[in-house]
Amino acid sequence: MNVTLETLAPCRKLMRVEVEAQAVDAAFEKVTSDFQRHARFPGFRPGKAPRDRVAKTYAKKIEEETKKELISENFRKAVKDQKLNIVSVPDIEEIQFERGQSLQFAATIEIAPEFELPEYRKLPVRREVGQVSEADIERALSVLREQRATYMDVARPVQQEDFVVVNYTGATDGKPLAELIPDAPRLAQQDNFWIHIKPGSFLPGFGEQLVGAQTGEHRSITVEFPANFVSPQLAGQKAAYEVDVVQVKERILPEMNDELARVYGAEDLGKLREGVRQDLQNELNFKQRKDVRNQIVRALLERVQFDLPESMVMSETRNVIYDIVRENQHRGVSKENIDKQKDEIYNFASASAKERVKISFLLKRIAEKEGIRVDEPEITQKILLLAHQHQMKLDKLTKQLRDRGGLNELHEEILTTKVLDFLELHAHVEEVPRSAETTEG
Repeated sequence: MNVTLETLAPCRKLMRVEVEAQAVDAAFEKVTSDFQRHARFPGFRPGKAPRDRVAKTYAKKIEEETKKELISENFRKAVKDQKLNIVSVPDIEEIQFERGQSLQFAATIEIAPEFELPEYRKLPVRREVGQVSEADIERALSVLREQRATYMDVARPVQQEDFVVVNYTGATDGKPLAELIPDAPRLAQQDNFWIHIKPGSFLPGFGEQLVGAQTGEHRSITVEFPANFVSPQLAGQKAAYEVDVVQVKERILPEMNDELARVYGAEDLGKLREGVRQDLQNELNFKQRKDVRNQIVRALLERVQFDLPESMVMSETRNVIYDIVRENQHRGVSKENIDKQKDEIYNFASASAKERVKISFLLKRIAEKEGIRVDEPEITQKILLLAHQHQMKLDKLTKQLRDRGGLNELHEEILTTKVLDFLELHAHVEEVPRSAETTEG
């Protein structure tokens, strides 16, 4: 076998392979023998039909199978001999195949990038340290209390902190907002819409202009949208809203006591506080660890530059675009509005994809150098956890993962976690007090 390589791009090569005619003829004989063993002809026992009759009857199939086996076998051998780390399915082309002649074919292949690993030990990171404060706990308990609030209809005028049920229709320069922003109906027109009367609730100044209104009253309200408003059609504009007050409601909060604690499954208020404290601390620890790992990833990305396989970047770009579009659709953004932002979406997705592909190569190289690997029991344990979370039978979930390539994804996920564990353990960590913003968040 003769192999030549031509560099087309930093991560793309053209590999030409030539297989000797003798090997081609031997492959034909082998495949013909395989067909003969399984062929069935009237008057002959299975496997006993004349070879020439088998060869003539199945000539086309024998030729196709021989070509397929020869290309597959010699492609793998060429890749191994040339020590190529292929990252995508190759395009096989320029096939020249005939019995008694040498086999020739070409393959356009993408390979993993070659680069020098940067220094990855003692990466500088800052870790916020601190405990959950009493103020954090009180805020969380207030949320739990608000979740169990009741709402009582009242016959008095609207006051601050009331909840008001309204019907409203908006327009700007006499044009209905429903026509201007069809993808954001909540801003244009709603019936039986609940508004909490407090600063920063709903649209700028909307709720404040309802203070003093009575049930059944009609009011005309003007809203000035800020220049950085989320909907570009309304940014910096004024809109007029016609509002009908359907109902005024006062929120009644339950007492913060043992009875409320039992509603949330706690023995008493003290146990509820302790549970809230632990939940908040776990959440804080998770956020702090995630921040440290983001810093590690960012430091690695900045320390080395190398070319990336185009097919991997394109595939990951498609994945990111899919996630962005799906998230926007779930938020109610129309297809038309998504299409208007397609250039911005693509640019963001492309940049994000390049970073994802790059860090995956970096982490795998670090794993190879440090001997970090994923063992079978680790994958099994992860599948058991997923089966429990999704309430699925283990064998059914395992089959689903195997059928859609999910086992490889699990392997990558576990390996990434282990490498980041290693990098965090060997990072140069500067501990800093928990910021006021984090404390208040």
